[in-house]
Amino acid sequence: MSTLPVADRWFARRRVDDAITLLWEPHVHPFLRCNIWHVRGRDCDLVVDTGMGIASLATAARDLFDRALVAVLTHTHMDHCGGAHEFGDICVHPAEAGALMEASNNLPVDIAAWDAETIAWIATLGYDIAGGILTAIPHARFDPAAHRLAPATVGRLLEEGAIVSTGDRSFEVLHLPGHSPGSIGLWEAATGTLFAGDAIYDGPLLDEIPGSDLELYCATMERLRRLPVSIVHAGHEASFGRARLHEIATTYLERRRPA
Repeated sequence: MSTLPVADRWFARRRVDDAITLLWEPHVHPFLRCNIWHVRGRDCDLVVDTGMGIASLATAARDLFDRALVAVLTHTHMDHCGGAHEFGDICVHPAEAGALMEASNNLPVDIAAWDAETIAWIATLGYDIAGGILTAIPHARFDPAAHRLAPATVGRLLEEGAIVSTGDRSFEVLHLPGHSPGSIGLWEAATGTLFAGDAIYDGPLLDEIPGSDLELYCATMERLRRLPVSIVHAGHEASFGRARLHEIATTYLERRRPA
C-alpha cells in the first residue's frame, strides 16, 4: 500500500469568466498536471480533457456536470484522457480513437515503474519526477502501482473543420498534429478563444515522444502563428495571449525547423 497522505480533495478549480472554469489535479506532478476546461453553454456544456483518471472528476465537480455535456479530448495521452470513461461517448480525432478505446496510452503513476533513462530525460526538460508522480492519493485504498488507464467509448470523430456547439457558442476543430498524431484544438473565431491542448502551451513542448512528429509540429506552429487569437487556454500551465503564442511558436521554429 502507498505511504502517501490522503488528499482532502483531489481537484482544484478556478472560475476564469462567467462561462469557463479551470480544474486541475494539484497532487499530480506538474509534468502530468493537465488543465481541464469546463465551458457552460446554453443548450449543453463542454468539457475539454479529463485529467489522469486517478479520482472521479464527475463526482468531484458534480455541480458542473449536472447538465447535458459534450466531452472533447485534445489528444489521448493519459494525463488528458484518464477520466474520459466517466463521460459516455467521447469526441476525439480519428487518429487517436483506437488508443482511447484500447487504453493503450497507459502511464504508471508509481515512480518505481519508470526507468532511470526516462526520468533523466524528463529532468532535462526542467521536471524532476524522481521523487514521484503523486504527492498524495485520493483515498486510503488507492494503490499507485495498480492504477491503470480505463478504456473509453468514442461517440464522435472530430476531423478538421468539424463544429462543436453548446447552442450559444461554436468551436471549430483544428487538427494540430506534432505532439501526437490526432492532437486537436477548439477555435472560437467570434471571441478569439483557442483551447489548444498540448499543441502549444507555455512550457517545454514534448516532440520526441512516441507518436510525435517534428515536421508536422513545425507546420502546426506556422499555422498557430497566423491564428488571430485573443486567448489560448492550453493543456498545461497558464493561459496566454497572441503575443506570447507568437513568441512560443517562433522560438520553437527557430530551434526545430531545418535550416
